[in-house]
Amino acid sequence: MKAVSSAAVGGGIREIGWLVNVGVASDYYRTDLEDHAAEVAEELQLVGPGVALFTAAAVDQVSRAEHGGVVVDATVGVSHPTWAADVAAMSQQWAPGTINSVVQLPVGLEPGAAVNAVATATEAKVQALVERGIPGTGTASDAVAIVWPVHAEVERFAGPRSTVGANIARAVHEAVWKGAGGSS
Repeated sequence: MKAVSSAAVGGGIREIGWLVNVGVASDYYRTDLEDHAAEVAEELQLVGPGVALFTAAAVDQVSRAEHGGVVVDATVGVSHPTWAADVAAMSQQWAPGTINSVVQLPVGLEPGAAVNAVATATEAKVQALVERGIPGTGTASDAVAIVWPVHAEVERFAGPRSTVGANIARAVHEAVWKGAGGSS
């Protein structure tokens, strides 16, 4: 698979062999995320490069949505929402509460489209939060990973008005909406 991700471990644009969403306690203290991801990968017998997302949200309560072949699995922890441009929040102590979205595509993306897909997924997440009345654009540690088969046909665009982008937006919106306590 090929991936574009904002994950602290395995982030960027690269080929991967695995992706995990690691559940951690709400008082998680580790800063050696690469080491922790390597421990999890070894325990699960995963080999090669991968992506590790971390969340204090319940990983056994994944919210799934599918639109047009795009499948999204989201863990939605919104106990500590924040606004992206809230300067006052910079002085507050960080608290866990993470929205991790894993977006699986049936098509590939050119590099610019991959970046645009991350923006589209983020916009859809924020729209769902606003519609649910959650006061924030997300949490301080949200991550997204978008994956596709290495040899898939490649798309040039992934904004919300492109075909693949519209499907990303609808699936992310639905998964986050449901995960935040509602149903579409």
